[in-house]
Amino acid sequence: MAELVSILIPAYNAEQWVRDAMLSSINQTWPNKEIIVVDDGSSDNTFKVAKALESKTVKVITQPNKGACGARNAALSLAQGDYIQWLDADDLLHPEKISLQLSRRVGGRDSLTLLTCAWGRFFYCRDRTKFVPNSLWQDLSPVDWMVTKFMDGVWMNPSAWLVSRRLVELSGPWDKRLSLSGDDDGEYICRVITNSQVVKFVPKAKSYYRQGNFGLSWRKAEKAPEALYLSTCQCIAHLRSLEDSSRTRRACLIFLQNRLSEFDQNNTTILKNGSILAQELGGDLTIPSPSRKFVLVSKIVGCEMAKGLKGLRWKWRLVLFSNWDRVLHTFGKT
Repeated sequence: MAELVSILIPAYNAEQWVRDAMLSSINQTWPNKEIIVVDDGSSDNTFKVAKALESKTVKVITQPNKGACGARNAALSLAQGDYIQWLDADDLLHPEKISLQLSRRVGGRDSLTLLTCAWGRFFYCRDRTKFVPNSLWQDLSPVDWMVTKFMDGVWMNPSAWLVSRRLVELSGPWDKRLSLSGDDDGEYICRVITNSQVVKFVPKAKSYYRQGNFGLSWRKAEKAPEALYLSTCQCIAHLRSLEDSSRTRRACLIFLQNRLSEFDQNNTTILKNGSILAQELGGDLTIPSPSRKFVLVSKIVGCEMAKGLKGLRWKWRLVLFSNWDRVLHTFGKT
């Protein structure tokens, strides 16, 4: 019998999207699969919508709110699959995604090969997904994968991965401390990469990442710079555990410097610790200067209000694009 694939879907207040995510899983051409949905204490009808699709191969459970990592770990504890497919409740899989990736598998459930694929961003209509290749869209060694991620500031959506049971076991559970960081997936995949022998990219396989929806991690990420800094440090440690050389330390320093802009410049503890880490890596951090526009707004409304407005502007821009895409979809324009 073909290997069993467990498709694991954490869901929080996703009543609008979870059915489509589940259907994209149910409709996978790979025949031997199970789907596990964990409702993470939603206050809307997520559990009811998901429960309507429950079957012999689709299991739906609910739990008190534990955050994104807690929901994923709960789903994993129930999974029986030889391979694990992670899928957020607002994202989608192409029908042949898993079948195409498994065509390049080596070693089944004991494989140390991580399978990835093309992924694109969309707002409401999947047909308008934009696939923009980056430097991770290729076969790479584990060290080269992380060096590329750090140096180029690129990433890969979790729905693009297909992870063997052996790799999942070696990598351990999602770190619940990082649910607040907005980068729990970044740390997890670096840990998986650390235990891999090679990363194989399958260009014809596809997954779809929905923008403009702020769900499992976003609702708390802005309040947890310490969690984001912890995630950053762990990612750096994962790479250095594989190779601690001048090139990897340089990649780590660039990664740390790029992350600096996401921290509050008044957080002296993080800045101090970051500077110490940078010196260990063989360099120094450059504290980014605020833009002239930010300085002007700060003088008018205060620094804290200016920060809030900056974040709100970015968020509402995504919401605007998402709603416009929904209007186009509703009226049948492509």
